[in-house]
Amino acid sequence: MTWAGRAPVVRPLVGARASYARMALGGDGEGKPHLTVSGARLGTMTVATTRGPATVPAWLFALDGYDTPLRRAAVTPSPAPRSPIAPTRTLPGERVDRLAGVGADGRTVTVVVAHGVCDDGPRVAVLETRGSVVLSASVAKGRRPGLCTKQARLTPVRVRLKQPLGGRVLLDALSGAPVPYKEPPAG
Repeated sequence: MTWAGRAPVVRPLVGARASYARMALGGDGEGKPHLTVSGARLGTMTVATTRGPATVPAWLFALDGYDTPLRRAAVTPSPAPRSPIAPTRTLPGERVDRLAGVGADGRTVTVVVAHGVCDDGPRVAVLETRGSVVLSASVAKGRRPGLCTKQARLTPVRVRLKQPLGGRVLLDALSGAPVPYKEPPAG
């Protein structure tokens, strides 16, 4: 697995038959596949990771009736690191929805934070350790006066780190889980 400007990670390959069986059968081995595979070849694909987009080996399945191959990652995922923090249940906070990008120097991280439409926007506090970066999102100011609906807004927030992100994992303080990387929606 490779990332732009980062060291590659080696993971075991999954065979084409096992990869397709997990996908087509829902991973439980029950039921019957609904697609007819006429061939498979090894290629690559881009996947979203907590470190940003990664290029990984992928099985390209040729399917009867389809012009484009079905891509399925051909590597086993790395186990998620044990979080150095526990989820918070007593402190107020907002959810860090996703990582939107990392600056070229590795020190600027942009995350998307979910918050209410009637507050004055989110802020993100940072706690850096050798193996992780914990992000704690909150509302910058309280609620604006007047009527308010219960809608959420997703707002990008840029955070400056003391050290480059490198291979450290980004963690959401509210959930204790890694912050996912998601490609921005097209359009």
